[in-house]
Amino acid sequence: MNPPALTDKPTAIFLMGPTAAGKTDLALSLVDAGQCEIISVDSAQVFRGMDIGSAKPDAATLKRAPHHLIDICDPADSYSAARFRTDALAAMSDIQQRGRIPLLTGGTMLYFKALVEPLADMPPADETVRQALQAQLETEGLTSLLRELEVVDPVAFTRIDRQNPQRVTRALEVYRVSGRPISAYWAESVNDGKGRLAQNATGAFPWHLIQLAVIPADRAVLHERIARRFQLMLDQGFEQEVRALMARGDLHPDLPSIRAVGYRQMWHFLEGQIDHATLIETGVAATRQLAKRQLTWLRKWPELAVLDPAGPDGDRRIIDQAWQILRKSGL
Repeated sequence: MNPPALTDKPTAIFLMGPTAAGKTDLALSLVDAGQCEIISVDSAQVFRGMDIGSAKPDAATLKRAPHHLIDICDPADSYSAARFRTDALAAMSDIQQRGRIPLLTGGTMLYFKALVEPLADMPPADETVRQALQAQLETEGLTSLLRELEVVDPVAFTRIDRQNPQRVTRALEVYRVSGRPISAYWAESVNDGKGRLAQNATGAFPWHLIQLAVIPADRAVLHERIARRFQLMLDQGFEQEVRALMARGDLHPDLPSIRAVGYRQMWHFLEGQIDHATLIETGVAATRQLAKRQLTWLRKWPELAVLDPAGPDGDRRIIDQAWQILRKSGL
């Protein structure tokens, strides 16, 4: 592959899609062609020791295609979208200087969005406030938090996904820590809080983007893939992985790392709060909800080439579809 001559901007490829949609084989195909390097866009894969539950690439895959931005953070620490932007831009520049093409792939849509849209300098996470909000969520329910958000920040109340507890609690955390509504920070950046690219984002992101997304048209296909992946994680030793995290003694379920889909449910199982059948049921359900949120983001994302892995040879077909798109783009 050679960078296209259609623009003087360096080329980068986004490969997005909901969890378990089938992005991995396509990403490896692009790496095998010789000029792409992968940057992981995954809020769980940044954490060391969280391998199985985050579907982190195994040793053989990493030898075949080294990934940037995995295993860069301890699970006891926080990793923000703003930090991802800094790290990803540095990795992209390094890849480009070596004459290669950054391939950013994963399912953390907020990270993709933060990369192309400069974010306002929001206050960092405050663990005490976050734990208080989590306790309120567990004892009073999401409705209580929504009532508070509607009073302190009616703009955010109308714009964010009100079915997503993490988005609601983060908005309230920003307000409680800073005394300013999160919508005020949005107004200071090109991020309008609606999960879509801003019109002036291109000036802040000097890359020529080719944007691909693996999205099954039949939701049942995605649900079947999710259930199969969760069972595979259990077979691979997911329980033992989380036991090892618990044994450290410094981790708890209110940390961003342990709130990751799958890890929270396994933690509850190991604490005896749920049985094994409920672990599977809630783990699969939480992953489906994650996929639904990812698809909501993707429906609003502009200039996206959609690849559908339907059919018995779906993974092979999306590779062929992607190469057709890339060749038309000059690669």
